[in-house]
Amino acid sequence: MTTRHVLAGLDGSPRSESAAMWAAAQAQRLGAPLRLLHVWPWLSDENVDRAEPGDLRPAALDALARVADRIRLAHPDLTVETAVRPDDPVDGLVAEAREQELLVLGSRGLGGFAGLLVGSVSLAVAARATVPTVLVREAASLTQGNAGTSGEVVVGLDSSEPGEAVLAFAFAEAERRGAALRAVHGWEPLPAWAYGSMMPPPMDIPGQERTEAALLSEHLADHRRRHPDVAVVEDVRLGGGAMAVLDAAAAGAELVVIGRRERRHRLGMLLGPVAHAVLHHSTAPVAVVPHP
Repeated sequence: MTTRHVLAGLDGSPRSESAAMWAAAQAQRLGAPLRLLHVWPWLSDENVDRAEPGDLRPAALDALARVADRIRLAHPDLTVETAVRPDDPVDGLVAEAREQELLVLGSRGLGGFAGLLVGSVSLAVAARATVPTVLVREAASLTQGNAGTSGEVVVGLDSSEPGEAVLAFAFAEAERRGAALRAVHGWEPLPAWAYGSMMPPPMDIPGQERTEAALLSEHLADHRRRHPDVAVVEDVRLGGGAMAVLDAAAAGAELVVIGRRERRHRLGMLLGPVAHAVLHHSTAPVAVVPHP
């Protein structure tokens, strides 16, 4: 049986090295080996005679070795492997991740532009990977889920279709870290329509909120029984799902977990609006968990 690794994609940037350090701490928690991977089309042997890319393979291997050495110093008991793959970065990372436990990538912060935090490769991979994919901001690796965080794993849920794989991943992560799990559901009031000059009927906001809270509790019940040691906070908020998750995570969550519906085709947007917004704006590591 093939050993399942925590896979970290490296592109030579400081953010990808930070993500690799975060991945090392995660691999230690999981008791899994760590695999550091660099993917680039010009690494193939058929291109070695071309002047520009000819020396990229040894340079990539040297860069991977330097990061691996840093990780071994911090985690001497962790098995660390390095590899290069001649391929398109998105296609190669998605393919390599299929048989692995987890994929970890760096995400890009652009100074004060809080709306643009994710690189195009990371976003595309998160939209297509068949395993949970964690995107890590550079500063997040400094805490690695310890000091400076709230001690919570935040999971965003849709009470009408929460995704069992998303809940299973979030509960397992909270238990592994000894962290509380905050299950967040943001909801919008049902629309009310008026005819002509008639006033719209009053909306029963408290009643709708009780209904949403009851649905959330129902979805969490089985997982709470399977993980009795995990402290769970049920957090139902009026407003959009993305804003609810981001507000909950702003206190310094260790990890944010969101779902992504698997698609059978590659046309159109593969990330839903909530996942897309959370990935772009969250400063905490974000795990994207595919589910049917």
